[in-house]
Amino acid sequence: MSAPAPAPVPRSARQVTGRALGWLRRHCELGVLPPGTTAELAHPDSVYKPLGETALAGSLVLREERADPRDHKAARELLDFAWWELRGGDMLYERQLRYLMMTDPLELYTHFVRAGYRHRRLDALLEHLYGVVTPYAVEQVPNRRLAIANAARLMGLDRATGRGIDWKLLTDATWLGNTPEPWAVDWMTAYSMTHTVFHLTDWGARPGELPPHLEEYLQLWLPVWLEVWREVEEWDLFAELLIVGACLREPYLDPAAWAELAAVQHEDGLVPRDGKAVDGDAGRRFRDHHHPTVVAAVAGTLALARVPPSGGPHGPSPEAAR
Repeated sequence: MSAPAPAPVPRSARQVTGRALGWLRRHCELGVLPPGTTAELAHPDSVYKPLGETALAGSLVLREERADPRDHKAARELLDFAWWELRGGDMLYERQLRYLMMTDPLELYTHFVRAGYRHRRLDALLEHLYGVVTPYAVEQVPNRRLAIANAARLMGLDRATGRGIDWKLLTDATWLGNTPEPWAVDWMTAYSMTHTVFHLTDWGARPGELPPHLEEYLQLWLPVWLEVWREVEEWDLFAELLIVGACLREPYLDPAAWAELAAVQHEDGLVPRDGKAVDGDAGRRFRDHHHPTVVAAVAGTLALARVPPSGGPHGPSPEAAR
């Protein structure tokens, strides 16, 4: 007997997104900043960075009109929560003012700007900083330079300051930009590759910004990489690769891959980081699996946004699947 056909992409993506956002909303208070936290942030990856990731997911849900209204509500509540934790943007302003070469305040802020939140003093500070040399002289790995460039583009700083962005130069410096031997990719390089695509396309909003030769390369090798990381059960990276598929000019939306992600997601919405057992108390589960759950929410949101209205080869449209 043959195996049952996988569910259409919209059905799987909607399930993954709704459950993931629900889990993030119900558990967000496990990710509050410790009392007395200042802009110095001795351990920025512990809570500060996850707040930014939560804001990213929320902002992309609100950006896409085809998202479920319930998901819009959860996304807005998550953004309000993260904005509150960052003291209405004051913490981002104070961090940027004190550490002029830090780029994370700009990058986190753009997620909120995408969703309509503004901080007047931070706006003025960023416009000033990006009119001088220092932010551009900060030494970063190539895909991180693209992250900063995309944040500046989203804020309009490239236009406001008259500093254009040489996207070809930035892209050519990345691993993906050189279209290397695809079988040589390792775990960390794969993450860098995904983020090159995210920033070039502003998380799928600008698929046309991906150079044609990179589109061709990814259309050929993305299915292979998905299979590799599916076999080793690296679900965080697997979901990031699904985001890449949704960012292409011709989106790669494989029903079997989406069914796989939906199958590994827990009933409560948590998406495991990898194939190891998910254990520990609620706090430990949140710390260990917050990132893959955010990534899954983003992947589902973008997949639903890129499914052709007629459903195409990947199943019916989101409206027809309801």
